Formats: sequence, structure tokens, C-alpha cells
Amino acid sequence: MKFRFALYPQGVRRQTLALRAVLALCLLFMAWAAVAPAAADSMHGVVIVVIDGDTVLFKPDHYGAASRAFMKLRLADIDAPEKDQPYGEASARALAAWVLNQPVDVDTVAIDVYGRTIARIRSGAVQVNAEMVRRGFAWASTWSRSDAALLDAQREARHEQRGLWGDAAPTPPWVWRRAQSAPAY
Repeated sequence: MKFRFALYPQGVRRQTLALRAVLALCLLFMAWAAVAPAAADSMHGVVIVVIDGDTVLFKPDHYGAASRAFMKLRLADIDAPEKDQPYGEASARALAAWVLNQPVDVDTVAIDVYGRTIARIRSGAVQVNAEMVRRGFAWASTWSRSDAALLDAQREARHEQRGLWGDAAPTPPWVWRRAQSAPAY
């Protein structure tokens, strides 16, 4: 019995597990670094599809062999109604009117858990993300609380009853998604 413990001391197991964890983290970081754009990476290109009020397919003007011919972009700092939600189609149409088949500038922010690039889109001088909020087609995201200008635009849209704010109590998309995924008993 003592011989077995001498071959597999507890400390070696812990060291092996710790080494495996560090190795896994290093591999994860390397994989992320290979696909993640640099912070505030800027690109120019054309929006080829509007999926909904805050998601588009973007074709950059220039792309390398390692990158894709198009990218799925999620607009940063906003959350638009889902397509099957009230104002969802109106939100998608508004975004399409500004960017579909139009040259745009994209400033990347991050990559989300679904592999979409989180970005801010400019069409000419128009900051599209902020304009969606200003016109009442999207909410300022809960994680963008530090962006006072975006929150002011939302307050103004709500006060003026623009877009979805014409409804007395519009349902935020994060509440809508939670309700749609909840099991019906």
C-alpha cells in the first residue's frame, strides 16, 4: 500500500492538474487571439444582409487569406427588438434603409460568445448604432450605461414617443427572449 502512494503522491496530481489548466488557458488565449480583431480595428466595406435590427452580414473591401469573405456583425451598445417581436420588423427595415448595400465604416469592439463581431457602424457621418436608439428602433444596452449620450438619445426618443416608444409599455428584447425560452407548463 505504501508503495502505491509513493508512485502517485498527491502533490504530483495537483501539479499535473494545474499544468493542464494553464496549458488549456494558453491554448484558449491563442485561439482567441487568432480570430479576434484588434481592439478598435477599423474596416470599410458593404452590408450585404440585414438579419434584424442589430445584426448584419458585412463584406469588407479587403480581406486576407486567413479571414472570411464576410462577417456577422452585432451592433455594439444597442439591443433591438427581435423580428417576431412588436417593432422587430420596423427596426430591421430602418437599419436596412441606412446600411443595406451601402458602403460603411466598421469599428470593431469585441467578439461575443456566438462568434459575432461586436461593432459600431458609420454610414457617412451617421453613427448608425446611436441613430437606431435616437429614432426609437432600439434600446441602449444594459451594458452601455456608461455612455451618457446614448442614454440621452433613448430618453429623448421615449419622451418624443418615437418608434417603439409610441407603445405605452414596449417589451425590451432581453425580456422578450427570456419569455420565449421559458418552458410553458
